[in-house]
Amino acid sequence: MTRLNNDNLGKLAAEVALPNYDRRDLTPGIVHFGVGGFHRAHQAMYLDALMSRDEALDWGIVGVGVMAGDRRMRDALAAQDYLYTLVIKHPDGRREPRVIGSVVDYLFAPDDPEAVIERMADPAIRIVSLTVTEGGYNFHPVSGEFDLDNPDIRHDLAHPATPKTTFGLIVEGLARRRERGIAPFTVMSCDNIQGNGDVARETFTAYARARDPALAALIETSVAFPNAMVDRITPVTSEADIAELGERFGVEDAWPVVCEPFTQWVLEDRFVAGRPPLERVGVQLVDDVVPYELMKLRLLNASHQALTYFGTLAGYRYAHEVCQDPLFVDFLLGYMRHEGSPTLAPVPGIDLEDYRLTLIERFANPEVKDTLARLCAESSDRIPKWLVPVIRQQIESGGELHRSAAVVASWARYAEGVDEQGEAITVVDRLKDELMAIAARNHDHPTAFIENRELFGDLAEDPRFRQAYVQALESLHRQGARATLEALVEHGSL
Repeated sequence: MTRLNNDNLGKLAAEVALPNYDRRDLTPGIVHFGVGGFHRAHQAMYLDALMSRDEALDWGIVGVGVMAGDRRMRDALAAQDYLYTLVIKHPDGRREPRVIGSVVDYLFAPDDPEAVIERMADPAIRIVSLTVTEGGYNFHPVSGEFDLDNPDIRHDLAHPATPKTTFGLIVEGLARRRERGIAPFTVMSCDNIQGNGDVARETFTAYARARDPALAALIETSVAFPNAMVDRITPVTSEADIAELGERFGVEDAWPVVCEPFTQWVLEDRFVAGRPPLERVGVQLVDDVVPYELMKLRLLNASHQALTYFGTLAGYRYAHEVCQDPLFVDFLLGYMRHEGSPTLAPVPGIDLEDYRLTLIERFANPEVKDTLARLCAESSDRIPKWLVPVIRQQIESGGELHRSAAVVASWARYAEGVDEQGEAITVVDRLKDELMAIAARNHDHPTAFIENRELFGDLAEDPRFRQAYVQALESLHRQGARATLEALVEHGSL
């Protein structure tokens, strides 16, 4: 096998696509927080595609890790000159490996926050981008208020020159640019949050206001926060993926990334310091991203939630297994057609029925092997953002909601911590202990789970939703997941 690094690029197999530009010509233009699989399969891939056209060579990416676990990514990438392999997994078993060269550096903030801040203070940096997950914006899931009581936020407010958080680091970078007369950069969120740019604006401004109202005013008036819709299924890289890359293509890569063939990025064209010509590599630059992001959040993301808890309870462990089961497919299409889609405004250039069927094909790709455990993780950050808005809108319009209520019930049943085969379920959620304690009361207090106002607000007070939820939960306990879905598919309700 050939170890991946700059010196060995010419030694890799012909089937492996390589950067066709000289990486020595790259200079940084973007600092990116959260260099996980999705960023490397998406934003970094688009930049690499531009660079392969001999464009955007001054938009190299400097990755930043803030969490303790990011040290491992830093070490893996640094050892191979920040190169990594992107492997596209086609449904027919084909693999399409491509070495991505757009990342030029990686800074681990806990070791040296000053280096991160000074990099952002460099006039060459014109965009600071984020994939920090839904939970990384430090806001209340129902109220949306920024949490100033977070211990790390309190630390950063008291010690702004040595911050621990993304907020503290980026705002200090903006403060130094102000002091030095350097124009601000654009903050570009690439996370799966409705109005992700608006959320970033609100949270960063809230932090800055607590630190320095004048700095907050600068951010409000001079920093752009474009909204974006991003899409590519990117499962966690497994040891088998690493081994397969070595066996099939001879590449020794400490941390490749795997993904499906489909990719989409819809981005509002609002930048204060320039941007790469992303439209030349398939990015949709638009004035208003809302119709696209709602389509994705309420059809793709909410459908992931619709399949994952029911699938786990029924004994499945992968998304493709669920979406090769006609019963689950009928349920998912029923949700998308009758509950998710009615909440959407027209989406320019998109045939919604084609989009819905394409989602099923994507979910059913057996090569991606997207685990239900990944899709179940951090549900408390997902259900309130992706599914609860659908339920609320259907309540207001008098539309169908039994399938959505059943998805919430399947989450409550999942949080009991054991599937229908008696196998233990490992719940991964920031609210794990609280959720499992509430779910333990499902039998004697069936509405306990939805009475959690932190996640559901006043939904439990709506009689139609409450009845549909209780019926679904009781059916899950009495008959199990398959029988519950059969009734929903046949009748549209229980």
